[in-house]
Formats: sequence, structure tokens, C-alpha cells
Amino acid sequence: MTAESPSVNESPLHSRPVSRKTAWLRVLLMAVAAFIFNTTEFVPVGLLSDIGTSFGMQTADVGIMLTIYAWCVALLSLPLMLLTRNVERRILLVILFSIFIASHVLSAVAWNFNALLVSRIGIAVTHAVFWSINASLAIRIAPPGKKTQALSMIATGTALAMVLGVPLGRIIGQTMGWRTTFGIIAVSSLVLMVMLARLLPKLPSEHTGSLKSLPMLIRRPALMSMYLLVTLVVTAHYTAYSYIEPFMQQLAQQGANFTTLLLLLFGAAGIFGSVLFSTLGKRFPSSLLSGAIAAITLCMGLFLVTSTHAPAIMTVCIVWGIAMMLINLSMQVRVLSLAPDATDVSMSLMSGIYNIGIGAGALIGNQVISHLGMNLVGYVGSAFALISLVWCLYSLKKYPQLRSNL
Repeated sequence: MTAESPSVNESPLHSRPVSRKTAWLRVLLMAVAAFIFNTTEFVPVGLLSDIGTSFGMQTADVGIMLTIYAWCVALLSLPLMLLTRNVERRILLVILFSIFIASHVLSAVAWNFNALLVSRIGIAVTHAVFWSINASLAIRIAPPGKKTQALSMIATGTALAMVLGVPLGRIIGQTMGWRTTFGIIAVSSLVLMVMLARLLPKLPSEHTGSLKSLPMLIRRPALMSMYLLVTLVVTAHYTAYSYIEPFMQQLAQQGANFTTLLLLLFGAAGIFGSVLFSTLGKRFPSSLLSGAIAAITLCMGLFLVTSTHAPAIMTVCIVWGIAMMLINLSMQVRVLSLAPDATDVSMSLMSGIYNIGIGAGALIGNQVISHLGMNLVGYVGSAFALISLVWCLYSLKKYPQLRSNL
């Protein structure tokens, strides 16, 4: 996310003297946290085959782990945000990281697939709360007047998870075993937790909203249209993306190293997409969003026919990665601008809805592979993306606030 919500007040933190260097270091730590949380959410995408081999399971069956994780986040985001809305944010982060670390230790030693699922549910619990508060905290701890740059840094951490985190996790999994990947995430998180505890100031909860905010938000049709768009476009994306590893290796007969390269390209393209959004997002808010959805519709439609041609599939993944980052940032900043009086509630709803889309996409992809064949996942994803494009164009036309400068 790279655009600010103009109605979010400057944090009272800045009434106390703090150097810009310290303020930026705090934002950087939150960006690293975003990197770690996004890495652990999506690293199983690159490890499905290895995990399946370890437990004697089919890759498509292991993929259900993605759906369970995502739907736990979807179900828990709002209830847990409301439950923790009065907890001082630094203490809350320490609690979240403690659960996060313990769950990764369990992942690393999981003795069967059920134990691994339990560990992933524990991680999902922390994910549900973290992404409800991350954007608003970044704004509060940023130097005065630097909200946009702080959000851009968080977005960069998210993008780097796809560039470095997921491919690196896959490389570690291939060379040292998938359990080592989760073990390294646990150790890295412990170091980060200590640094956050030492460097963050006390952060009383602010603008969290409450259960009473829900009817107010539901009565905002533009916001509801964005939530539906989130569901549709994320479902489309993860129908195909969730199974990119087995698709490339089993169907396209591409090597494991080439699959890793594609994941790297996808993530690196996301960083470029973040820069593109920060440059063009305010000038072309409507065309950037609708154009990006059109791009992923085309990319998934070309997924099968380009998969055996290295330059072509590399180009598809680059465009796909740029477009998904543009979509994510465009949707997130619109949600923030449409609900500045209940940022945590609106973002927890978006996190939950986003994960409904992840889970639905992974489940649809699973069913397509099981009953129709892996060769069709791209086409099915493209069909959902086309539906989301139609809804996007309708919403932009109907609600002027979605077309305004962000």
C-alpha cells in the first residue's frame, strides 16, 4: 500500500522528541515484519511437492492446507481485532510474535500432516491480528508528513516476501528440507520480536472502531463493492497461482530451478508494481486498477499455452506480478480512504475477505486439478478474473469516490 488516508490524524507520538532516523527504523522493522508474515503465508506454495512427499500425500491434497489457513484468517480477523482493540500495540505485537514463533517451531517438528495443520492454524491466528493493525501502526510511527512513504515501505516488505522470501524458502526447502525453512522463520522472528520490543514506543490503540462500526461500514455501498471486488479478484489469482509449482514441474515438465526463477520474477515484478503505483496511482487511479485486472485475466488465460516456452512464461509471470501488486495496493488504499473513522475494523474485514479469496481460489484449483485436470487451472482463474473485471468497471462507473485521486 502506497497511498495515505487523508483523514488519518498525525500520531500523538510526534509530540515527544524522536529522531527521524529512529522513526524510520521503527517503520523498517514493521516492513520486515510484513516481509516475514507474507513469506510464511505463501512459502508453502513453493514447498507443496516436498511436503507431500514427506507425508506420502498427493500435491493437490496438501494444497488444502492453503485453504484452511486462509479461511482461519478470514473467520478470525474481525473477532480477534475486536477482542484485542484495547490492547496496547507494542504488547500486542510481542504476544503475536510469541505465538507465531511457537507455531513455526511446531511446523518444523510436525510428525504428521495434522500436526502441520495445527501449526498453520496457530500462525493464521497471528496473521489475522497483524494485518488488521499493520497499516495503521506504520502511519502512526512514521515521521511527520511521511505516511505515504511509510505505507510504501510496508508494501515493499510485502513485495520482497514474494521476491526473496518465497523463492529463498523454496531453495532452503529443496537443499535442507522444508522443515528447516520454518525453523529459520522462527529464529528470524525471535530476533525481530526483541528489536520491536526495544525500539517501539508505547502505542495505545487508536481509531480501531468497534462492533458498532459494522452497520456503519455496511451502509457504505462503495466500500461493499470494493470488498466484493477483493473476493473476486483474489479468488481468480489464487486459483492458478496456488499451484504454479506442480503445474510447471508436472505438467509443463520444467525443472525445479526454473520454477524457482519464475517465483523470483513474479516477486521482483511486484516491487516494480509498487514503484509504478507510487508514481501513477494518484494520476490514473481508475485505469491502473481496471488495466491491472485485465492484465491478470490475460496472463492466466495464457498460462498453459506459454508454460513450455521459457521466455513466454517468464514474460507472463512478470506482467502478472506487476498487475497483482497494482491491484492489491489500489484496493487497500481505497478501503482505507472509504473508512478513515474505523481503520482497524475496515482493514480486518479486508484481511478476512482477502483470505476468503485465497482459500476459495486454492480450493477451486484443487477441485479443478482433481476432477478436470491441472491444465485447466489457468483458464478457470482467467474466467474468475474476467468476472472481477466486469464488476470493477461497473463499480468505478457507479461510485465516483472510487475514481477520485487517492
